[in-house]
Amino acid sequence: MSAENSIEPRPGSEDTVEESAADPVAPPAPARVRPRLHRAAAVAGAVAGVLTLVYVLDLLLTSGDVARGNTVAGVDVGGMSREDAERRLRAVVRPRLGRPVELTAAGTTHSLDPAAAGLKLDWAATLDRAAEQPLNPFARIASFFTTEEIGVVSRAADDGLGAELERLRAEVDREPAEGTVRFEGLEPVPVDPVPGRRLDVAAATDRVLRHWAAGEPVRLPVATLPVRTTPGAVRTVLDQVARPAVAAPVHVRGDGADAVLSPRTIAAALTFVPGADGTLVPEPDHDKIAEAVGPALAPTERAGKDAGFSFKGGEVRVLPSAPGRAVDWDATLAGLPAVLRQQGQREITARYAARPATLTTEQAHALGIREVIGEFTTSGFAADSGVNISVVAEEVDGAVVRPGETFSLNGHTGPRGTEQGYIGAGVIKEGAPARAVGGGISQFATTLYNAAYFAGMRDTEHKEHSYYISRYPEAREATVFQNPDGSSVIDLKFTNDAPTGVVIQTVWTPSDITVRLWGTKRYDVESVTGGRYAYTSPPTRQGPEGYCVPSSGAGGFSTSDTRIIREVSTGEEVRRETRTVVYNPQPRIVCEPPPEPESGADSESEQDAEPESG
Repeated sequence: MSAENSIEPRPGSEDTVEESAADPVAPPAPARVRPRLHRAAAVAGAVAGVLTLVYVLDLLLTSGDVARGNTVAGVDVGGMSREDAERRLRAVVRPRLGRPVELTAAGTTHSLDPAAAGLKLDWAATLDRAAEQPLNPFARIASFFTTEEIGVVSRAADDGLGAELERLRAEVDREPAEGTVRFEGLEPVPVDPVPGRRLDVAAATDRVLRHWAAGEPVRLPVATLPVRTTPGAVRTVLDQVARPAVAAPVHVRGDGADAVLSPRTIAAALTFVPGADGTLVPEPDHDKIAEAVGPALAPTERAGKDAGFSFKGGEVRVLPSAPGRAVDWDATLAGLPAVLRQQGQREITARYAARPATLTTEQAHALGIREVIGEFTTSGFAADSGVNISVVAEEVDGAVVRPGETFSLNGHTGPRGTEQGYIGAGVIKEGAPARAVGGGISQFATTLYNAAYFAGMRDTEHKEHSYYISRYPEAREATVFQNPDGSSVIDLKFTNDAPTGVVIQTVWTPSDITVRLWGTKRYDVESVTGGRYAYTSPPTRQGPEGYCVPSSGAGGFSTSDTRIIREVSTGEEVRRETRTVVYNPQPRIVCEPPPEPESGADSESEQDAEPESG
């Protein structure tokens, strides 16, 4: 057999292919779906085109008219022409414009007078707003079924509306009140928290401008101010802290003495403050407790002693300071809130802390007190005035004026009355001799002023007498005066502008008073007194009843003083200061009948020129 005859048909041969090709073949799926997609797209495009055409036609047809669904001040003008809408609005809204408008906010009502508030409706702008056509197609479709109040466009002249809303805000606004527990005697009373509220003035202004013409109350926006505490927290602290706190006293054990913190003092001192997560935290007032029980523990404390200065033989020596000891109330009462929750016997232990001196030995040495830098002496006072001068001199002696500090004579002494050791003495009141408690103090003020003058201190405040007193330097003297309650009226103040400190030394004798300022000398000071001019004659005046001392009076005049300050090391002039003073004429006093002479009256007839304390 030949090779040709031995070949047998195989699967996939030409014969097999021919038989397969004879069978019908199904077309692919996309070939059948594609025509349907084309048809759907065509329909959708047609619908979109129609809707677009309708949308455009609707915009064109309604252009210039009021938008569908719009109401203005409660009047339905949607879809109307601008002219028809204006006629309708004017007919309905205009009568309302002169009526009071009721404003409401958080239950508070307020009647607003449109004229007083300066409210005016802008008709053209209102119609412009009403005619604004929405471009959103969904909004245009919704306008067939719904309405929208757009309000009016208004103006408020000046600040009339703002003033009205501020008056309403004063009634509406309320600060938030946290919950707490207060005591009525020894009975704790719960106080629930109350949220605060605040009128939103900016939003309220906009709402009034939009809706005041609607003929209905205008409700204004009010913001709520939250609180942190809760009623539950109030009840918890009431039961767990407040009631046990006043159930029994607390004993304070001191070092050598004890004190008792009574339930009544606890109730007066105990308050509650908001804590975390809406809780209430007990907070004792340490100052109130210290005031109540401090006197019982005072014997266990020790006062500190400030450093001082001793002046002998032209030299100065620092007297050392000593620290004190006092109850540290913050440390002592730190554990009190926990103790107040306890029952039965309750006590705390007093804690002590060092009480440092106000001026320590080291600070005193650092002040640079080395030498006398200014000194002055006056004399010629009566015995009763001398008593007052000695009292004030003792108070001022040793006073320290640190760098940059200002010394005030009235501030340093405080009230100068009989309780402080001062007595009645001669003064001059309205040009006539008189008497007052503290008479003679102005002589000390003049002496102190001159000591500070020659020390080169800054003159911060001083006032000369109204009448010239011959024992004082012209235009270089000072007076002081206090009200009966001790408040300052006329004061003497100087400022230490040196980098070192100043200490005031006073030396009193029955015949004179000397004031020295110690420090580090910087300046040499020269005083140049100007001549007298512009003389005035004394008038005649009837003396006061009850204490009338005749006098011949004295003429008035003007003068001046110039202070020239030079560097002590170089002699170079630093500055010069001129002060002009006008002294009034002292009246000639006549008395009818003449009074009985009083001891010291003659010698004090020129004591002071004001109703001042000396």
